[in-house]
Amino acid sequence: MPEVAGTVAETFELQVRELEGRWLSPLAVRSYETRGRLRAEDDCRLRTPFQRDRDRILHSKPFRRLKGKTQVFIDPVGDHYRTRMTHTLETTGIARGVARALRLNEDLVEAIGLGHDMGHPPFGHAGEEALDAALQERFGRSFRHNEQSHRIAESLNLTEEVRDGILTHTGQQEPASLEGKVVRIVDRVAYINHDIDDAVRFGILDPAELPLAEVALLGDRGSRRIDTLVHDLVESSERAGDIVQSEEIGRAMLALRTFMFERVYLGPHTQREQDRARLAVRRIFDHLADHGDEPDQIVEFIAGMTDRFALSYVADL
Repeated sequence: MPEVAGTVAETFELQVRELEGRWLSPLAVRSYETRGRLRAEDDCRLRTPFQRDRDRILHSKPFRRLKGKTQVFIDPVGDHYRTRMTHTLETTGIARGVARALRLNEDLVEAIGLGHDMGHPPFGHAGEEALDAALQERFGRSFRHNEQSHRIAESLNLTEEVRDGILTHTGQQEPASLEGKVVRIVDRVAYINHDIDDAVRFGILDPAELPLAEVALLGDRGSRRIDTLVHDLVESSERAGDIVQSEEIGRAMLALRTFMFERVYLGPHTQREQDRARLAVRRIFDHLADHGDEPDQIVEFIAGMTDRFALSYVADL
C-alpha cells in the first residue's frame, strides 16, 4: 500500500487503540488484536482491520449479487419484498445497535453481518435444500450456505474473527466472539419478523393467524417485536456477561420461528414456488455434473446465481 504523508495516518492506530481502551467492554474484541488473516498483507493506515474487511465485502461481487436473491418468494413482482441484500442490511443495522449498547466492537459486528449470507444460493431455503440434496446423491457431500460464505470470506482474505462469525452464524458451532453471537441471534430476529411482513404482503398469511400468546408478549407489529427482542437481548446479555435472551422471550421467538417454517417457509401456499426452485437447481446441477464439472465448480457456480439468472439458465437448457 503506498505511503501517504499526514498526521491523521500517523496517529490513526494509536487513537483507535486509546478510544477502544476507554469505551469498549472488557469482553469486546479489540480491532488491532485480531488473530490475523490467512495470507499476510500490509495494514491500511486509515482503517482498522475490521473496517477493511467491511469494505472488502461491500465491494465484492458475491455481496452485490445478494440483491437478486430472494428471501422467501422467488423473483416476486413488487418493489417492497425483501431480498437477501435487504435482509443482510437490516440484520447488520440491528446488530450494530445491539453492539453499541453492549459496548462491543461495532466494526466487527458490521463486517460479520454484511458477509454472513454471501454464500447463500438462489431461491432461499428451498434452493439450499435442493443443492444439498443433489450434492449428497451425486457426490456424497453436503452444502450449507454458512460454509460457502466462509469459503468466500477466505478468498477475500478476511480476518479470523470475521471468518469465524460468518461460519458460525448458523449451525451447531458457537461463535468465538460476543460480536459473532450478536449477529447469530439478530439474524433470526430480523428474518422472522421481516418474513412475516412479506408473507402478509404476498397474501398467504393473515396477521390474525399469528400465535396469540407470542404476539401478546412480543408485539403486534414487526417494529414492536424487534424492539422487544432487542431490548431483551441487550438487558439479558449485560446481566449474563454473554449474548443471551431471557428464557421467556427466547422461547416466544423460537415458537414464532416454528410457526413460520410450518406456515410459510415449508407451508402449502409456497409449495409450488419451492418445487419450481428445487427443479431449477436440480436441472442446472445435473447438466453441469453430466458435463464433467467438479463438485467445487458446481457449488461455486450455482451458489453464486441470482434467482433470475438461474431461471434464465434453466430456460436456455
